[in-house]
Amino acid sequence: MERPSSAASTHVESHFEAGETIRDIVIGLSDGLTVPFALAAGLSGATASSRLVVLAGLAEIAAGSIAMGLGGYLAARGDAEHYVSERKREEEEIVERTHDEEEEIFEIFERYGVPRPSAAPVLDALKQNPTAWVDFMMRFELGLEEPRPGRALRSALTIAGSYIAGGLIPLLPYLIIASNAEALRFSAVITLMALGLFGALKGRLVGTGWLRSALQTVLIGGIAASAAYLLARVLNSYAG
Repeated sequence: MERPSSAASTHVESHFEAGETIRDIVIGLSDGLTVPFALAAGLSGATASSRLVVLAGLAEIAAGSIAMGLGGYLAARGDAEHYVSERKREEEEIVERTHDEEEEIFEIFERYGVPRPSAAPVLDALKQNPTAWVDFMMRFELGLEEPRPGRALRSALTIAGSYIAGGLIPLLPYLIIASNAEALRFSAVITLMALGLFGALKGRLVGTGWLRSALQTVLIGGIAASAAYLLARVLNSYAG
């Protein structure tokens, strides 16, 4: 009888494991494409100077990338501090409130349909290894994963860099086209295309459907820019 080859018998699971990085790129790039685009569109409705649009756009990209990066850094630091605090509490509870923690173990297994007699050997094994017991409680009771070292700095740099990359796209036409109105039209085209491509890629990566994600991203960006442009036109007409 022919034995199956190792290639045929090996099961390889393909799971998406870069969730944190992709999340940071999504945050930075989506805001980077949308906010400067809306700003440029709004200014185009109030002024005929492409130079003013470019200067204001670059200033916004600089300020926005710093603010977004700092926000990402503080959020990641907060997650890390929260994890440390909760882990310390769990370490204390398995010593001071052992019976309660044992009951929580049984409750966790019961949620998965595992009866107490079957879960008891697992509990006994965890009690022999307090570190593993705490790890188990952090993961299955609190749903917390230990943050990777350097996560806060990487998050800040990823978000800020993505914001800058996205923000430069809507400003490119204003750098090479003299007519403000024409630059706005080209900016709208390339930005909406970039939003569509970005949305489609995001949808493929996270498994939500590329077409739906692309349409949602384009719609949000288009609404933001249209609202800014119309508001600037209205305010400018009243000011005039």
